[in-house]
Amino acid sequence: MQSLRSNSSVIALKGVGPALQKKLERLNLYQIDDLFFFLPLRYEDRTKFSEISSLKIGSRNLVTGKILNSEIIFRGRRVLLVHVKDESGEITLRFFHFSNQQKLQFKEDSYINFFGEVRKGAFGLEMIHPEYQITGKNQNLSTNNSLTPIYPSTDGVQQGRLRNLTNQALNIMHAAPPKELLPKEIYKKFQLPPLAKAINFLHRPPPEANLDEIISGTHPFQQRLVFEELLAHYLSLRKLRNLTVSESAKALKQGKEEIKNFTSELPFKLTEAQMRVTKEILVDLEKPHPMMRLIQGDVGSGKTIVAAIACIKTIASGYQAAIMAPTEILAEQHWHSFSDWFEALSIKPTWLSGSQKVASRRESLDSITSGNAKLVIGTHALFQEGFNFKNLGLVVIDEQHRFGVHQRMALRNKGVSGKNKPHQLVMTATPIPRTLAMAAYADLDTSIIDELPPNRQPISTIAVPETRRNEVIKRVSSSCSKGQQAYWVCPLIEESEMLNCQAAEASYKILSEALPNFRIGMVHGRMKPAQKEKAMKNFKDGLTNVLVATTVIEVGVDVPNASLMIIENAERMGLSQLHQLRGRVGRGKIKSHCVLLYKLPLGKIAKERLAVLRDTNDGFIVAQRDLELRGPGEILGSKQTGLPQYRIADIGRDGYLMPKVQIAAESILKNYSSYAPKIIRRWLGETSRYEKV
Repeated sequence: MQSLRSNSSVIALKGVGPALQKKLERLNLYQIDDLFFFLPLRYEDRTKFSEISSLKIGSRNLVTGKILNSEIIFRGRRVLLVHVKDESGEITLRFFHFSNQQKLQFKEDSYINFFGEVRKGAFGLEMIHPEYQITGKNQNLSTNNSLTPIYPSTDGVQQGRLRNLTNQALNIMHAAPPKELLPKEIYKKFQLPPLAKAINFLHRPPPEANLDEIISGTHPFQQRLVFEELLAHYLSLRKLRNLTVSESAKALKQGKEEIKNFTSELPFKLTEAQMRVTKEILVDLEKPHPMMRLIQGDVGSGKTIVAAIACIKTIASGYQAAIMAPTEILAEQHWHSFSDWFEALSIKPTWLSGSQKVASRRESLDSITSGNAKLVIGTHALFQEGFNFKNLGLVVIDEQHRFGVHQRMALRNKGVSGKNKPHQLVMTATPIPRTLAMAAYADLDTSIIDELPPNRQPISTIAVPETRRNEVIKRVSSSCSKGQQAYWVCPLIEESEMLNCQAAEASYKILSEALPNFRIGMVHGRMKPAQKEKAMKNFKDGLTNVLVATTVIEVGVDVPNASLMIIENAERMGLSQLHQLRGRVGRGKIKSHCVLLYKLPLGKIAKERLAVLRDTNDGFIVAQRDLELRGPGEILGSKQTGLPQYRIADIGRDGYLMPKVQIAAESILKNYSSYAPKIIRRWLGETSRYEKV
């Protein structure tokens, strides 16, 4: 055993063959040292026996006793019952899945040790499919000397097997402890315990360990591993940033006069925040290395106009600009906005999307590759293979949280001209708490538009149970009677677009019947693009009074006359998503309102979420509470994006460590640069995933 190395394949462990190896790989267990960081989900106390008379329903206990008898009964299926007693009472063990051989094991008067959850059965207390060990005629009262770990599992890999494999891995670790990869001053500064000691404790905690601390992730030994994992991800992103800074880009020097003319013709003045962020971007664009900048701004803060100014500078300097949005609806909205804004500049945007007809797509691609297309707007189709821009100078990515690092890098690489890379500007209307931004976007400079245009009205938000739906419909009627418009957002059922559409159609029917004097429009995911565009245009032009939709977040339409937002099943949604929806009203001079319809009864977290929205319109406060209540995936959409997939860390729980991680990373990059690749390799593999583009 001691001849094995921690970086050996798991197949080198006793009992692992090719079939089990494949199953372990589904758990991301490839090498023996992967088992070091494969931490338990929870723990069970099997360090002492409990008397049968002391057992409580719902508790999980280790019990020893003598087998009275076993029998097979039929209750629609075969069931094996094993009756066991100790000096204090009796209990039944119930098995639904068993073999004849297994039945023969339970011999009368043999002793058995078993562990499971206690429940009330037909014959008194019982356990269903407990773990057990038959000790024969002699009672064995030996117990574990540590808490028993319960690991994440997969089909065909039982807990006993996982514990056996981690035991083997820990023995190898004890013989050759993993190297400490952090500089000594970092250990001292942040009082970090030794890595091997932390790993051993977390896999086999002593009976007296504080389980609450371990389960909550706040135990010092757990935080030791979390710190190093967060550090590895941060270093990886900083490595990507340093690589970007070392690359070449065209310095875009032209466009001053064009920008001046453009802004002077706008029907509004830029806010101080918009002007500050615009200046930061224009300074970046004049540098001979690629800009990598993230613009954060609340809903309606005016990020798109700032991006438009960056595009003007790029085009005036003789280069192409590309704008990518996550959905066709949002991309279409940008296409219409930029077409209007740039008409006076004689710049007509070129459209590229996956749903384009062949002839139209070919025409767009020819224009892009020849360089005739100065501004290209589209969806994911922009970074698909098969074509390249002639001289892409700027990439603008809207709703950054929908795209991973790979997608951003892929589009950036499409614009490579000789040694030059394009500048990149990414935007999000999802305010990101500072600690989360540090973890997810350490490769980007960040600008924040922290001021709304003066015409934006604060939105009054109330939460109402759905039992008062008729009152809400009357409120919609009253609002429409005054010439105002309303959104009615239906439940979002992630698993089924069909159910979403049915929900929208049902609400559409109810509102059409309840509001016969008003025109109701509808938008849902199964409508054809032309139908959706017509429905939205009718709403924007005031031809419909109420727009029923499965989601309006992606619509992006700016309708100043819309002053009322109704959101059904608000208790199902995350705070950031609700805040995004709410931001679709309050864009004009009319006082706006948001009504959150919810189903009773409300859970504690749902109550807290709705209370946050009632109390504040500040997107950054909303995002911070969302991070605390629901985690980073709610804010950044981790299923869709490149949000780091941590093995141990939880950025919602552990985000408070990020300032310390940042300090440690800067020290390592400055004074111990040779340490960085080793730390990254331990947690992210041989090659950082951010470089695999």
